Amino acid sequence: MACAEDSHVLEAVSDAREMANFVLIGDGDKIRMAAKEANANIDGMEIVNEPNVETACAYAVKLVSEGKADALMKGLVDTSIILKAVLKKEAGMRTGRTLSHLAVFEMPTYHKLLFVTDAAINIAPDLNGKREILQNAVEAVNNLGIVNPKVALLAAKEKADPKMPVTMDAVELKAMNIANCIMDGPLALDNAVSKESAEIKGINSPVAGEADILVCPNIESGNVLYKSLAFLGGGKNGGVVLGAKKPIILTSRADSAESKLISIALGILSGRN
Repeated sequence: MACAEDSHVLEAVSDAREMANFVLIGDGDKIRMAAKEANANIDGMEIVNEPNVETACAYAVKLVSEGKADALMKGLVDTSIILKAVLKKEAGMRTGRTLSHLAVFEMPTYHKLLFVTDAAINIAPDLNGKREILQNAVEAVNNLGIVNPKVALLAAKEKADPKMPVTMDAVELKAMNIANCIMDGPLALDNAVSKESAEIKGINSPVAGEADILVCPNIESGNVLYKSLAFLGGGKNGGVVLGAKKPIILTSRADSAESKLISIALGILSGRN
């Protein structure tokens, strides 16, 4: 964890100590003080004293890039600073693939885990960007043990319409036959998660009502969907950034301790081989 002087995140780290070992990088005294404030148990965890924010991020990235750690986690530092450290060519974390955010939800109204991408990183991805976002998500979900996840390419309608470029992108993505998933689109959200809705509209699709992954066309739709599921739908959730050499766990101070814990678990599991 880069800049680990964050009591809220250390609380989640303490809860996750049985699933992973943590290297806490930052101002050592402040890390211990923050842990005490949060009543977080960090006994036995390695603490690397590096008070400088940029240097702490660079060192954390170096450990992950060199294979000495399996995931990178953000502490008390701006997302832009840690991602800048990740994207430096000499850091060795870049893969050439687009970075993207993957969220997971456990909804009281849905019969299985639901994944949403991309709600946080890419503003208006082009067709190739959407393909890479989709590949990132499929590989991560495969690593979670979900074989051939059902992918819904979301749009505002179910039929291709040149007046709605998002629907045309969905048609092209579907034609790419991306491996290790079952994909369909364009699909509206109701058709993706409700078999009844799909039947009423006469939609015959293996994805309809059974979607595992919802691929949003842009950051606005993704962000609104994410927050609707979390704040209005009561979904338990976590998120991770994919596309780098290893997963990047980015949590917000607004996230609950439970959400942070889920994010840690998702980062660990989504990056395993």
